[in-house]
Order: sequence, then structure tokens, then C-alpha cells
Amino acid sequence: MLNNMNPINQRLEDLREVMRREHLAAFIFPSTDPHQGEYIPDHWKGREFISGFNGSAGTAVVTLNSAALWTDSRYFIAAEDQLKGTEFQLMKLKIEGTPTIPEWLGKECGPGAEIGIDGTCSSANSVKDLIADLRKEGGITLRTNLDPLRQIWTNRPPIPEHPVELFPMEYAGESTASKIARIREALRKEHADGMLMSALDDIAWTLNLRGTDVHCNPVFVSYLLIASKDVTLFINKAKLTPEVSAYLKAENIKVEDYEQVENGLRKYFEYNVLLDPDEVNFRLYDVVRKKDGPKTEIVEAESPVKRMKTVKNETEIAGFRNAMLKDGIALVKFLHWLSGYIGKPEISQLTEISIDEKLTSLRAEQPLYRDISFDTIAGYGTHAAIVHYEATPETDIPLQPKGMLLLDSGAQYLDGTTDITRTIALGPLTEEEKRIYTLVLKGHIQIELCKFPNASSGTQIDILARKDMWREGLNYLHGTGHGVGTYLNVHEGPHQFRMEWKPAPLVAGMTITDEPGIYLPDRCGARTENTLLIVLFKETEFGKFLQFDSLTLCPIDKTPIIREMMLPEEIEWLNGYHQRVFDALSPHLSDEENEWLSKACAAL
Repeated sequence: MLNNMNPINQRLEDLREVMRREHLAAFIFPSTDPHQGEYIPDHWKGREFISGFNGSAGTAVVTLNSAALWTDSRYFIAAEDQLKGTEFQLMKLKIEGTPTIPEWLGKECGPGAEIGIDGTCSSANSVKDLIADLRKEGGITLRTNLDPLRQIWTNRPPIPEHPVELFPMEYAGESTASKIARIREALRKEHADGMLMSALDDIAWTLNLRGTDVHCNPVFVSYLLIASKDVTLFINKAKLTPEVSAYLKAENIKVEDYEQVENGLRKYFEYNVLLDPDEVNFRLYDVVRKKDGPKTEIVEAESPVKRMKTVKNETEIAGFRNAMLKDGIALVKFLHWLSGYIGKPEISQLTEISIDEKLTSLRAEQPLYRDISFDTIAGYGTHAAIVHYEATPETDIPLQPKGMLLLDSGAQYLDGTTDITRTIALGPLTEEEKRIYTLVLKGHIQIELCKFPNASSGTQIDILARKDMWREGLNYLHGTGHGVGTYLNVHEGPHQFRMEWKPAPLVAGMTITDEPGIYLPDRCGARTENTLLIVLFKETEFGKFLQFDSLTLCPIDKTPIIREMMLPEEIEWLNGYHQRVFDALSPHLSDEENEWLSKACAAL
């Protein structure tokens, strides 16, 4: 049933007025911004504005008579709730019977229709693929030069203007000049004279700068154009402090206004330029493709910076270890505090939001703490079955002395980024809760134990986390792990653990999370996560073999474990991990906290 008071319905009517004037049958709103970020500034949250759905992934499509939103399994429950009272129909990705966006538009709009999308907020590849797919649906065409939100979004948040700050060499471990030299060497191998960099974390890493333009991600809105001899940063100059301006000048980096990036590309004088079509937006890609005067050939290739920044240098690795130690101290202080409530009626004084606030306050006490690395997922009971649940004042519930709490959280320290999930028993558990918890832990440990050839794909390893679940007909639809940045984005790629084929090779020096889970809707959920470092295992006549080293330092709750389900090697790993956690953290804790930690880390 539609709610006439819901502002989304009025926004749809306003949008349709623009569509009628522009003779458009539909308009598509992806989740992205001009830089293809996962987390984006409020200015570009057009999909959330038009649909009300605030998850990090999804696409809204509005026709003159209907509306639909596509998202993945992490957000099925949240999206269903947020779309209530609107015209939007939920389309569940990877579920049998769900049409693709072009298929749906083919039925809704008919042959020959014209569809709109903002070409500045979609990658070149996504637009080219969409054009091809729409053509198959009765010759539907795509228009990319319109942003209707300019006309209907009153009080639209401005593009952020927060100041940029230096990222010291004592944490970066490599100079900007060295990084640019390596980038140019990689470009020569691609027979490219230069490149346009638009991924904000790539720019921050290259320039050894950080910012606060994106929630939880220490990046700043900008573009970086590297030519064979010149480097130009396109940014709002008001964001540059005198210190940063002097630094850029010393590094021979020119500065132009953010809005001048198109002119910068038109004036680019070299024979060719590398544009990563998955990263550069279609508008800028089109500017190069159609520029007047001497043509500039486009080299379509992956940005070399993506893989460079995933391999951490010795300074970055030391920073990660320091950050994880501080994070572990904060987490143990939190778990010790929480233990005073477990199994007691008084635990109902705590809520999902209040425990998030408590953990964040303890992290904030640690040296070099800057922020959380993503919005905390604190899901109690049935909320733990919602993969990316984030408590709000409307959904916040008190804890009870029974069942499980799923707590997925992380922090940004100046020397490293953390990401950890623990599932915690708050009292008596059902056999079902114990079973899924144990299966998840087994999957986690099997990844931790893995030895593998250098440059293997994460897809080859992913099955280790799922094999015991699959034997019981259980699964999860999200990835098992992702890279983590160095005081940068908590999600860093292209390497990852995932069921879908991802060819990005795993090499020593990369960080990656290990986070399998099981989610039983309306019942319970469990996930266990550590951040790992890939290190050398051994070299044999068959080449180099790698293994994982857990960076995360925090006890794993033993209460829900069904010991009989565990293999001897899994128990051995858990006991060894807990000994390592105790040895690392105990010197930094009070006697009372150490007493709790000793029990939490006792052998299973």
C-alpha cells in the first residue's frame, strides 16, 4: 500500500515531470559517484534520495509508471523495510526469476524507448555494457548527459570541502616521487604515456595525502592526471592548507580546480592515455574519445595503482601490527566490560546502539585513533541474520541474557585500518545457534590454515570456508574476504575471497579478511572475522608457496563451540591463536582484564 505522506512518492512525481519534458521513458540511478567509490559523499547519493534505500549497493530504476530497486542478499531484509509505502518493487539479485535491469526495462518501456542515466556517475564499462544490453531489448537507447537531480533535489548537500592533510612518511613508508616513478614504469609496460586516476583511495595513496570527504574513508574528492613529465591534481583549492600546498609544489605536482578535469583531458597533448574503464566515469571517457584537434588514443587497462597499493611495504605492515594491537586492547576492554552483563537480567539495560558507542569510546582512547572504518554492525538475535544490519533509533533493541550478538566493527588509526567480527554468546543457546557458530568457525579456521601457490586466486581458496556448510545444505551469498587499506578504505581490491571467479592474484604483502557467516532469517546469524597478512610459507621445486598470518588480536568466543564438530587441526589452530592473543595483549591490560583474558584464551 502506498503512503501518500512518504516523501519518496513526491520525488518520483517530480522526477517524472523532468522525464516527460526530456522524452525519457525511464531513468537509472546507480549507487556510484564520479569516482566509482563504494562509500560516497552525500552529494551523490541520488539512488538513496529517489528510493529511500540507504544500503551501500543497489540500483534504482524509475519509469513513467513503475519503479524497482535491485540489491544483493546483504540488503534484502533492510531494503524490503525501507521501500515500504513507496512504488518501489524489490528485485533480489542472484535469485532465480529476478530479471536484469535491461530485461525489466524491455517489458516496462517497450521497443525504441529512450532511457536516461547520469554518465558522470557511471563507469565507462558499465555504460557501454548497458548500451549493448538495452539494444537487445527492442533497440532501447541510452542517454547519458542528464542529471535530473539538479532540478528536483532541493537542499542537495554540496561536494565536501574538508581540508586535506599530509600522511607522514613514518606511516607511508614510500615517497610520492617513488610511487609516481613506479606508476610511470607500469604505464610504459602498457605502452601508455599517461593516465587519469579517479579512484579516491588510489589518489590518496599515490600522493601520501588523506582527507575526510567520505564517511569512514580518509580520502578527498579529486582527480589526478599523470603525463610523461607532468602531474596535475584537480581539486577544490580551498581544501589545500598552506602546508599541503607547499608539499605539492615541492613534489612538482600542479593544482587545478576540480571542475577543470574535462578541460585538462581536452588539453592533454600526448599520444595516448590509460583510462581504467571500470574506474573512470563515462563522461570523462567520452571527453577523451571525442576531443577535438590531435586525437588521444585510449589505452583501456586496469589502473596499475590498484595492485600496487594492495602489497604493503615493511613500514605499512608494522603499522598494521601496531593498529591491531591497539584495536585488540580496546576490544578486550570492551569484552571484559560486556562479560559483567552476560547471562544476567541487567543486560537488558544495553542496546545495539549503546554497545556500539561503548566500543567506539574505548577505541577512541587508543593512540593515533582517527575514526571508525565503517558503520558498526551490532545485531542481536534475529538482527544478526541481517547481513549488513545497522541499528537505528527505530530498530535498536535491548540485549537479552540468551542468544548471540554479532558485532562487526573496525577503526581507522593513523598507522593502520582494522576490521573484525566476533559473535558473542549472551546466555543459553539453542543447538541450532551452536551448530551454525561452529560451522562458521570451522570455515574461518580452514582459510587460516591454508597453504597455497604464489599468485593463486581467492576464488580457489574460498571453498575452504564453505565446504562444511555445503555438506549441510547451508551457504552465504557474500564474499568471504576483501583487502584492507593502510589508513585507507576498509574495502580494498581487486583481490578477494569470493565464489564468483576473481582472477586477481594473491601475493605476499597483501592484507585480506577472512569472514564466513551463516544467516538464518528471523532466527539467528553468526560470523567470525580476522584480518590476515599474506606471507611466505616455503619455496620448493614447485615454486613459492604462501600462507596467512592473523593480524587481528582478539579472543574468539569458545562458549558456542560444539567441540565434537571440530577437527584436531582446527582445535590446535584455535588454541595457538589464543595463546598468541594472550601473549600480545596481556602486558597492556589491568589485572582484572588479564584474568578475564586468561579464561577467554584457555585451551579448548
